[in-house]
Amino acid sequence: MDAQMDPGKATVPNQVGTSNQTLLVRFLLQGFSEYPDLWLPLFGCFFSLYTMALMGNILIIAIITCSPSLHSPMYFFLFNLAIMDIICTSTVLPKVLVGLALKENTISFQGCMTQLFFIVWTVSSELLLLAVMAYDRYVAICRPLHYRTLMKPWVCGALAIAVWIICALNSSINTGLMAQLYFCGSNVITHFFCEIPSLLLLSCSPTHVNSIMTILSDAFYGFINFALTLVSYGCIISSILHIRSSEGKRRAFSTCSSHLIVVSVSYSAVFCAYISLGSNYSPERSKVAGLLYTMLSPTLNPLIYTLRNKEVKAALGKVLPFCRK
Repeated sequence: MDAQMDPGKATVPNQVGTSNQTLLVRFLLQGFSEYPDLWLPLFGCFFSLYTMALMGNILIIAIITCSPSLHSPMYFFLFNLAIMDIICTSTVLPKVLVGLALKENTISFQGCMTQLFFIVWTVSSELLLLAVMAYDRYVAICRPLHYRTLMKPWVCGALAIAVWIICALNSSINTGLMAQLYFCGSNVITHFFCEIPSLLLLSCSPTHVNSIMTILSDAFYGFINFALTLVSYGCIISSILHIRSSEGKRRAFSTCSSHLIVVSVSYSAVFCAYISLGSNYSPERSKVAGLLYTMLSPTLNPLIYTLRNKEVKAALGKVLPFCRK
C-alpha cells in the first residue's frame, strides 16, 4: 500500500539521506479481533475485571491509610503493590475496552512507547517488590527479635523508593532501545497491548541489543529475583517446621500464605510471557499470560490479601461498618 494511502505509515529519508523509507507512525493492536462474535461478552468481562481491580486496590489503599493498626512494614509494601496494580491495569484495560467497542484499535508510535514503558515499569516493580515483601516475612518469622531494628520506617521507605527507581531505569532503557528501532512493513501487533516480543517481530532494523537487554532483564527479574524470593521462603518454611506447637505453625504460616499465593500467580504469568526464546514466541500464549498479569492479578491481589488476612478484615470492618460481619 502506498504511504499516502495508509495513515499508519510515513515516508521519511533514511539514515544516509539517499532514498526514502516507509516507517510506521501508527500500530494496529490485534487484540481479540479474531473473535468478532464475542466482543460483547469480552467487553463485559474486561469491564468487570477493571472495575473490580480499581475498586479493590483503591479500597486497600484507603484501609491502610486510615487504619493505624496497619501502619507496619508489610502493609506499607502492600500499599505500594496496590498502586502498581492500579497503574498497570489502567495502562492496558481502557485501550482494550475502546478497541472492543470500536471494532478497531490503533495506537500511535508515541502512545505505544508510553504504554510499553508503564507496563515494563509496573510489572518489573511488582516482581521486585514481591522479593522485598518476602524478605520482610523472613525477618518477621525467622528473626522476630530484630524485626523492629531491621525494618525501621526509613529502611522500608528506602527499599520502596529503590524498587520504583531501579525498575523505572530498567523500563527507560528497554523503551529507549525500542524507540531507536525502525518499524516498516506490517503494523499489526499480535497482542492487545504493546509488549517487547511482539514489537521486536515488527522491526526492520537489527534487534541484537534489544534482545540482550531483554535477556538481562529476564535473568534479573525472572531468575535472580525469583531465587532470592525462594531462598526467603525456604528459610521461612524451615523456621515454621521447627515450631513445636501446631497453633504456632498455623499462625506463622498465615502471615505469609497470602503473599505466597500472589507470588505464584505473578511469576507464573511472567514466566509464560517472557521467559522463552524468540523463536518460540506464541501470540496466543502471550495473550493469555498478558491477561493474567495485567487483568487477573491486579483483581485477585486485593481479594487474596483481604479474604485471607484477619487484620485487614478487622480494619475493613472499622472503615466500612456494613462489612463487620
